Amino acid sequence: MCVHNINVTDVHKPLGGYDKFIAEHLNQEQFPVWLQDGGINTYYVGKLLNGMTDDNLRNPFPAGWTGSNFLIQPGVYDYLHTIWSRNGGKLEQEPGKHAINVITSRALNTIDEAVQANKPFFLGVAPAVPHLGLNATGKGSFPPIPQDKWKGAFANAQVPRNPNWNPGKPSLVSWIHDLPQQEQAEWEDHDEYYRARLRVIAGLDDMVKNLVDRLKQHNILDNTYIFYTTDNGYHISQHRLGPGKKGGIEEDVNIPMILCGPNVPKGLTTNLVTTHTDLAATFLNMFNLPPHQGLDGKSMPYSSAALNEKRPFEHVNIEFWGEGGYGERAGKVPGADVKGKKKHSYKAIRIFGSGYNLFYSVWCNGDHELYRDFVTQDMAVNPYQMNNLLASSTNPSDATGNNPDDSSTDSTTVTGIDAPLGQLRPRLNALVLVLKQCQGPTCKDPWGYLHPKGDVKTLQEALADRFDTFYQQQPKVKFEECLMAYETENEKPLKADQFSK
Repeated sequence: MCVHNINVTDVHKPLGGYDKFIAEHLNQEQFPVWLQDGGINTYYVGKLLNGMTDDNLRNPFPAGWTGSNFLIQPGVYDYLHTIWSRNGGKLEQEPGKHAINVITSRALNTIDEAVQANKPFFLGVAPAVPHLGLNATGKGSFPPIPQDKWKGAFANAQVPRNPNWNPGKPSLVSWIHDLPQQEQAEWEDHDEYYRARLRVIAGLDDMVKNLVDRLKQHNILDNTYIFYTTDNGYHISQHRLGPGKKGGIEEDVNIPMILCGPNVPKGLTTNLVTTHTDLAATFLNMFNLPPHQGLDGKSMPYSSAALNEKRPFEHVNIEFWGEGGYGERAGKVPGADVKGKKKHSYKAIRIFGSGYNLFYSVWCNGDHELYRDFVTQDMAVNPYQMNNLLASSTNPSDATGNNPDDSSTDSTTVTGIDAPLGQLRPRLNALVLVLKQCQGPTCKDPWGYLHPKGDVKTLQEALADRFDTFYQQQPKVKFEECLMAYETENEKPLKADQFSK
């Protein structure tokens, strides 16, 4: 479900974590429960939710799991001292053992257990690396620690020097736009941090191979779907930021989604836009179980037949509430004096279709962004989200786009989609307006809400001239103030108008 429908907006209580998950009555409203109801065994190894401790783990215990090996705080992010609970039992300490070795062993044993039960099964394996290390036996943090095999690897690797790496001119909006350029000591430290993460990820590659080999040994690989993904991307030195993941930028939101299994075309790369809200619906579909009412996502097309249907998968809803920050490594070296970091709540969309690849955002301080074709295609037009198309045309130094009403007559053509900015922007505003409070079907098909007759299914179709007045009269997306959580009163208007002519 979308975050605005569960309002778990932080990793710590009272706004997030396991206690908040329970308080929002979500324990019985999750896909492992639905899988079990359909006769599927469910297993999990690794980090489930932040804030799971020995004190709250069983009050109540996470629902829906046939077997579990949960990482428990404070041993979730310690590379050499993880702490576990198997099936809700007494805590098991693993001092001196590398986290990847431990989770690999527990996952392999879980595969054996699942196969022995002789029932269809789901297994989630969730390593908590290459996260910043957090000490399980005291305070303090440390860079990712690789296994011995990978120490010293990638010795010459560095953060890619793309145009948005520590740029000479400010970029993005809100407080990030005011960050100073990093000094050499900072970006050298970030390069070393980047190498540390690569070394740990190499160990995760070994883990994946071991899991696949175990499936082969049990002769079930050809009848198993495997998803490889992550919960977030990561930026390091892009846009003058230190290491972190809280932005809507490409490095943070465009993450791997790799799938193999029965009827999945081999070697195919697709540009269909999907998000993690689609996973539960996809898992239910793979087990031939009915879709659950209330899901905000839809099943991803993964077979040749489904991919050939060409259903519109055009948009991703991106939303964040809370506080930003220069980076997880701030304080290790001379860092930026971060001001305004609490002005970090935003609503955004990624929208991708034939000829266009756009990112549009509205921030709680009133700033707006629009980027097109970033990272791919036409680098001269908008390299790596460096040129905000909504920046003031009369004051080039003002890149904030803090002008929600002044572009309705802007005739500047946005290449690729070949539409004037004054025509495009109201459509994007309306799309965000629908998605920021959507539920169920509206999240899956926001154009269907805006155009109930069903004659508009894509941004390109919505750009028809006959809809200009309708979109220009839509309420504007805005925040009353910058808050740490979702409050409906703070984000009115909540409802977009519908086209009825």
